Amino acid sequence: MAAPHKLCMIPGPVEFHEDVLAAMASPALSHIAPSFIDCFGRVLENLRHVLLTKSAQPFVVAGSGTLGWDLAVANLIEKGDKALVHNTGVFGDRMGDCLATYGAEVSHVRAPPGHRPSLQEIEQALTADGPFRMITITHVDTSTGVLTDIQAVAEVVRRVSPDTLILVDGVCSVAAEPIRMDDWGIDVVTSAGQKALGTPPGLAVVLASERAMRVFNSRKTPVAAYFASWNRWLPIMQSYEKRTPSYFGTPPVQLIMAMDASLKLILSHGMEKIFAEHAAASDHVKQVLEGWGLKLVPQSREAAAHAMTAVYYPEGVAASALLSSAAAHNVVLAGGLHPTIAAKYFRIGHMGITVYEPQRKYIETTLDALKKALVESGYQLPSQ
Repeated sequence: MAAPHKLCMIPGPVEFHEDVLAAMASPALSHIAPSFIDCFGRVLENLRHVLLTKSAQPFVVAGSGTLGWDLAVANLIEKGDKALVHNTGVFGDRMGDCLATYGAEVSHVRAPPGHRPSLQEIEQALTADGPFRMITITHVDTSTGVLTDIQAVAEVVRRVSPDTLILVDGVCSVAAEPIRMDDWGIDVVTSAGQKALGTPPGLAVVLASERAMRVFNSRKTPVAAYFASWNRWLPIMQSYEKRTPSYFGTPPVQLIMAMDASLKLILSHGMEKIFAEHAAASDHVKQVLEGWGLKLVPQSREAAAHAMTAVYYPEGVAASALLSSAAAHNVVLAGGLHPTIAAKYFRIGHMGITVYEPQRKYIETTLDALKKALVESGYQLPSQ
């Protein structure tokens, strides 16, 4: 007998809708079959709707969210370009490594775990150290649960350094947090399928604005990548969107079909409702945890992500004990990731169908399991 399924309530991969699972179980299909070409074209078009853009160029390529960084940085950065990293955690550090790999001169505006750089610090860095070819912003750093106000940062960049490209790492925010590419002047958004987009891991997603594509087309040096080069992928994406077959690397057919199914579900709710539901679910989770006397890693609710919650272990509760106890109650939570505080906190994911199909009661089940795990780990809840 198979073991009971444990709810995967980490900040990705997430629980999947039955339509997504059915797509993953579909029979073999050629990547140039008319039905798949139409499916892929629809995925590209629907990603624009999710990012609230009419003109950005989508790329969907087999790989993790980290490949999305390569797909953006390799094509927009040339050796010697300056890049500024708005750094709120581990993924800001890694983005800096990616930029340096392609020859960028990288500067960071850092904040301690749980905090985010101020707009004044960003403005000062842009004016003192620029001009910058690119600024990168981790919308939600999964290592800390910190949410950055990308609209406010983009306004500063547009005012102070209007030629600087704005790249948003949206791996843990796309389809959960508002991203209005056109209205906010965002040039690039990178993401991945396994978080709020609701598909199994394996798809890197990038959307590039018309301005970003002009920068790419005006490069003075060849792209220092083979697989990640837009010179190879752009014709493929354009062909699929025109519903004509094309080939460079074989796409993961079933994953694309799964994303098609998930995007249909997301868009059937409407993006504004999706954003509101994630915010409400997040507020509920955080209010319950704080009511139990737990402390969030983000230093304010305003700076806390809506698709996940990072929370410190209460004093005297061991990480291994709490996570193991929660798993014994069939709920999987994630440990800490930021190296300076990794053993001090844990993380809960609440995104996708967990949020917009509340009848599943995944959040209630998770909170119930966590409450039991806390008590079993020796923590006395305030109400007891």
